[in-house]
Formats: sequence, structure tokens, C-alpha cells
Amino acid sequence: MRVLMFGWEFPPHISGGLGTACYGLTKALLRQGVEVIFVVPKAFGDEDNEIRIVNASDFEIDLEDQSTVELWKRLKYIQVASKIIPYISPEYYTKEYENLIKAEITKNEFFKQKYQFSGIYGPNLMYEVSRYALIASALAATNDFDVIHAHDWLTYPAGIAAKNTSVKPLVVHVHATEFDRSGENINQDVYNIEREGMMQADKVITVSNFTRNIVINRYGINPDKVFTIYNGADAFNFNTRPKVQKPYKEKVVTYIGRITFQKGPEYFVETARKLLQYDNNVRFVMAGSGDMFPRIIRLAARYRIGHKIHFTGFLKGPEVEEVLSYSDVYVMPSVSEPFGISPLEALMSNIPIVISKQSGVAEVLKHAIKVDFWDIDAMANAIYGILHYPAINKMFQKYSKDEVDQLKWDNSAYEVKQLYESLLQEYLILK
Repeated sequence: MRVLMFGWEFPPHISGGLGTACYGLTKALLRQGVEVIFVVPKAFGDEDNEIRIVNASDFEIDLEDQSTVELWKRLKYIQVASKIIPYISPEYYTKEYENLIKAEITKNEFFKQKYQFSGIYGPNLMYEVSRYALIASALAATNDFDVIHAHDWLTYPAGIAAKNTSVKPLVVHVHATEFDRSGENINQDVYNIEREGMMQADKVITVSNFTRNIVINRYGINPDKVFTIYNGADAFNFNTRPKVQKPYKEKVVTYIGRITFQKGPEYFVETARKLLQYDNNVRFVMAGSGDMFPRIIRLAARYRIGHKIHFTGFLKGPEVEEVLSYSDVYVMPSVSEPFGISPLEALMSNIPIVISKQSGVAEVLKHAIKVDFWDIDAMANAIYGILHYPAINKMFQKYSKDEVDQLKWDNSAYEVKQLYESLLQEYLILK
């Protein structure tokens, strides 16, 4: 079986959990005998050489071809003035937004036969989404494959274009929705792309039942074609570092994630303020970047607890391992979290976790304290209990690592492969 798979990022060049999930699933599918052609807007040459990576930036399209002309007429995304920049630091957002104001991409540049994608979540994102769909159509016409698999909304137009060209079945993989990213204040253009992708898909994979319910209830998708397949936790060899001898006496409470609405960073600061009223022997770490970063800095300053919170910026691999080696509790106060990879990394480091009930990972973890993201009192009490009652800490360390060890990408890939096979059977019956 061969799968034409569309993604937007791939390790080691990632900005969030999407690239990690794509890597974990792709490697596991290869182990199960599924051949994957993985397409990204921009490849850098240092990706895993076991995986066949197609660099959309190297692909030329025939702009005189009638099918390309007709497809472009149907693509409306070019009309969207893109100010949508997920997974981006506030400093970079400011820089890119200024560039957007100064000069929009020109039509002539966009319609070159060969287009160099930026490979980032930049101000020309919607232009790149559209061009990516054109290339997807051409790739579908020149490659042999059985199933199309598109990850997240950025690649749904590409998946639809490939389906229309090849008449092959389409699977879309929902790693997050616009409601997760923006709450009720959604970007209607992104919502429309998401919904169209789900409607056109033959099957929809969601990373949790939490997300499945959103897909069904907020996007109106037929429940019969929506399937929950949980992420694995073993995409990479996570090196658990031994606990270090800290150069200070305080306990460490850690947050790792983007500093954006979805992740609930303000609730982490509110919790820190509450906990420090009862226990001053605590330090807090916020590892990440995002559009809410200046607001969070101001919030900590207003509460006069800035000296108790360390802001590290975005961390990768060994840096995450180092921070966790200092940590005593990990907290994920997400407002809406389709799954959540970083709590699993904490558990692999034998660190007790407190996570929001509004997360997909809460569905698969028994040995974690779960509270509503808005319940600051409950969150502070949970952290206090872990820090001050050794029996609670030991209980989590005894059972939670075994629990997370069961979350294998091979299990996820097996379910995805089964979904592919059932979908191909349906197509054979229809023919």
C-alpha cells in the first residue's frame, strides 16, 4: 500500500507538535509495510532519509495546463489577507507583519512555474496554502498511490486537489481545530477551509474523543466517518535525565508549550500567584513563545511575582530534557487541547503532572491529576499536594511511566492502516 501524505512541517524543523506527530506516525507506518510519500512545502535536506520526502519547493507546475487553470479558479484562499500565524514568536510575528504591510507578494511572483515556499508560518501563509494545492494536484497526476492523507487545515486544500485529480480516497487528520486555537472568536476563513476538508474527506481521524466531539458538533460532520486514533509517545528517543542537584532550595513547577490562548498561560500565572500565597518555596518555569508572551510578562509584573517565574523561550529536545530534570511538577492548563505531547515527556521523566480536563491526553492517562483549566484553586491545591506529600509523588512515579510506555506509535499506525484498508474496500465495492 502506498500513501500520498501532505504535511506542513517535518523534524528536525518543527514549530509545534504537528511535525512530531507526523514523524511518529510515518515511521510507524513504514514499519508496518506502508509506503509513504511525504510532501512538505519546504524540505531542508536533513530530514530522516528512511522517509521519502518530496519538496514542494522543487516541483514545477505547468501554468498553461487547463486542469491547473480550472483548479486555480476554484481556489478562493488567495483572496484571504493572511494575518494567521500559528506557532510563531511575538518578535517574529511583529517582523513578519511589518513586511506584510510593506509589500504583499505579487501575482507575477506567485505564478512562476517554480515557487520557493518559505517553510514557515509567515504572513503569506494563505498564498502558500493555495500554491501547495496546485502542486498537490500535479503530484497526484504523476505519482502512483492508493490513499491520500492530509494533516491539519493547512494541507486540506492540497488533499482535496489531489483527490479531485486522482479520484483516490482522502483521509484528513485533525490535530487541532480553529476552536482550539481561538475559542469562540474564530477566523471564519480558516473554519471554512477546515470544514470543507472534513466534508470532502472519505474518513476523518481525530486525535481524541474531545476533538471528535468538536468535529461532529461544531463542523456538522457525519459521526460515521469520524474516528479517534490517539497519538503515540515514542516518536523520538526521549532521554530521561537523572534529577539534578539544584543550586537553589525551591521546588520547580514547569509549563512547556506555546504562550497562546489555546494553552492557557494566564491560568498558569494565576495559579503561581495563588500557590505563592501559601508556599513561597517554589519557582515557576514557562518554556515557550507565542503571541501572548508580552501580556503574560505584564501579568506577572502586575502581581509582583516576576522574580519567581523564569521565561526560557522556545526549547527543543535536549533543552526540554534539561528543564524537566530540574522540575518537580509539570502543569498543562490548556483551554482546549486536542491531545498534548509535553505531559507525556514529563511522565517519561518521572515527573507528576497536573493537566486540564479539556485535553485529549486526559482521556488516556489515569495517573494524572485533572482539573478544569479555569479552576485556579483546584490547580494550586493539586500542585501543593504533590510538592508536600511524598506519598502522592511516589504513587505517580510508580504507575505513570508504565502508563505512558503503552502509548506506542505502532499501535496508532496499526489503526490508521486498518482505516486505509477499510476505505479501499469501500472504494472497490463502489466501483
